[in-house]
Amino acid sequence: MYKPQFNKRRVLVFHQFGNKGWSLFSCLGREVVCSVLSVSTLTYASAESISTHPIVTDSTAVSTARELLLDEVSVTGSRAPLTKSQAARMVTVLERADIQQAPVQSINDLLKLAVGVDVRQRSPIGAQTDISIRGGTQEQIIILLNGINICDPQTGHNTLDLPCDLSDILRIEILEGPAARIYGTSSLVGAINIVTSSGEGCLVKGEGRNVSIRTEGGSYGYANIAFKYTPITPHPSPITLHQTPFTNSLSASYSRSDGYSRARSGSLNSDYSGAKAFYQGQYRKDDNLSVDWHFGIADKGWGSSTSYASPKWQADDQYEHTTKLTAALQSTLSLGAVSLHPTLYWNQHQDRYEGYRNQPDLLPYNYNRTDVVGLQLNTHFDWTLGRTALGAELRNENLVSTNLGEPLSHPHAIHGTDRDYTLGLNRTNISAYAEHNVLLQHLTISAGMVVVKNTWADMNPTIYPGIDATLRLGSHWKLHASYNTSLRMPSFTEMYYKLQGYKADPHLKPEEMSAIELGASLHQSPFALQLTLWKHHGKNMIDWVMDTRLGDNAVWQSVNHTRLNSYGLETAATIHYRLSTINLSYSYIHQEKDLETGLVSQYAMEYLRHKFVAGIRIPLVSHLMLNADLRWQDRVGQYTDFDGTICDYKPYWLVDARLTWQKPSYELYLKANNLFDTHYRDYGLVPQPGRWLIAGFATRL
Repeated sequence: MYKPQFNKRRVLVFHQFGNKGWSLFSCLGREVVCSVLSVSTLTYASAESISTHPIVTDSTAVSTARELLLDEVSVTGSRAPLTKSQAARMVTVLERADIQQAPVQSINDLLKLAVGVDVRQRSPIGAQTDISIRGGTQEQIIILLNGINICDPQTGHNTLDLPCDLSDILRIEILEGPAARIYGTSSLVGAINIVTSSGEGCLVKGEGRNVSIRTEGGSYGYANIAFKYTPITPHPSPITLHQTPFTNSLSASYSRSDGYSRARSGSLNSDYSGAKAFYQGQYRKDDNLSVDWHFGIADKGWGSSTSYASPKWQADDQYEHTTKLTAALQSTLSLGAVSLHPTLYWNQHQDRYEGYRNQPDLLPYNYNRTDVVGLQLNTHFDWTLGRTALGAELRNENLVSTNLGEPLSHPHAIHGTDRDYTLGLNRTNISAYAEHNVLLQHLTISAGMVVVKNTWADMNPTIYPGIDATLRLGSHWKLHASYNTSLRMPSFTEMYYKLQGYKADPHLKPEEMSAIELGASLHQSPFALQLTLWKHHGKNMIDWVMDTRLGDNAVWQSVNHTRLNSYGLETAATIHYRLSTINLSYSYIHQEKDLETGLVSQYAMEYLRHKFVAGIRIPLVSHLMLNADLRWQDRVGQYTDFDGTICDYKPYWLVDARLTWQKPSYELYLKANNLFDTHYRDYGLVPQPGRWLIAGFATRL
């Protein structure tokens, strides 16, 4: 399903690739030529080199040619697009068609199939999930929506509160490894960019239809309905660049489930109910000016079961309600050899946590609200020695809370309650970027740095450099190497959380990471092979630890570890046979951390040592397709159950499948998650659901 992409002398071809300025690859400058690929070809299928085709130079035909050849979009491994260079960083891409055919319920489920990504789910249907890359924690990656950082500084647990539906997504891009010079702060181990589409229908392809509807139902009282409206515009003529300067889309969805488990009292404790709405638009005057915007809201509540329980606090009917608002305005302006890309964005996250559901007298509800405002300006220009990119970002993060932060001079009323926000914190992060790219005949080099200054704790300006290189050997082989560095500021929860056996440290230092990566790839039809070796060295790594030597007085404390070394290997193969495709991938991770005897780690040492993913796509008969995915995971780490017994995480196998009958204007499908009803745990005291069957229907009117 997933496909790591490498820039080469010949650029991989994709279809239905949006020419959007906010695409992560457009922002960062990755060179890709787009075409339609099946779901199966996207799992670790390395691209064969393809020469970049020149665009016609006739002044009246340039715009038309570029629009009709929308497939040819420059994407490189730097902050600026380099149409003839090839970056060494590995990029994993999940395309739109694959998302529609995958046997999943949420974006979280999709990411489970990427071999380098660890998905630890506390609740199903995307209620709450911790995402990490290459043995990191959920706090150490950046999640982007159309190139905009939407991470919540309160906690990484809420990062995937996305306002968009699966039907909105054009593709998902995964970049592994630290690279502050590309993503900015907090990109300690990688980034995941979710790119949405404003100009296409969402569910089933068809001409002249602009209303899409999907409805599903299944196990555990699950139900979902999704709607998307995209105004129809005339088809472009051979001499017209665009149908209209404006494109827009509006989507909404609602999901619910009774849940798959019960508390000891007999009540359901893993139920879910949530709604989303997302609006996106674009104005494009010509190739020199475009403006993009989006606005979204996600509102959901779910039974948190035993998500934050412990042997000392055996609460098994917790509840949480969150609301996420996000808005962004972006523009791309070309002034001769100079290209400008300004961005303005705002994110707000509201959270209500109930330690005992509907019982505030036992434990007062915990309220938090974060507001993040950011301003970016990126530019790139060409000169004699290559292409240079410069950029800057100002990001302000503000928290008001009943539990986190310092005392406020003026309390803020909590809407809908008789309580006030009495605590809070405000910090501003300033980043400046510089990068230069040089292309030789068989060698590409991209090097740069970011300078970071944060107002929190009077942090001094600090420089984080990085360099990537790729060597092309013939038309099938490529070698790549990179050295990159990054940092991450502590979350507000890591600094101030002090409830139910947790004691945070407000004086935590930023985490710092450096990484070396080496890799090779071969693409010669019908095979694609890839191998990557990497090493991460972490300094001042943040984790929650407990000193078991203190007995009943032991609590979880947030601390900076002095050192964490991680070593990893990732390998993958794709085999095409007629209309079928088989994908195989495997990752191995080993970590070494300074941890005193008697200390137990909550996050940093609970990683996937082994992960194996296999996928197959088989056309059965006309219009009928079978997609099946198998995962085997073996996690390092331990947890303590309610009886006080220390338990090791057990390895497990999972099989998901989807059977789809598709016609031009509609489709019928049956999905099965955990087909063989495996009993397993991804996170401590939270059992995962068994077999989950879903039947669905999608149409375009």
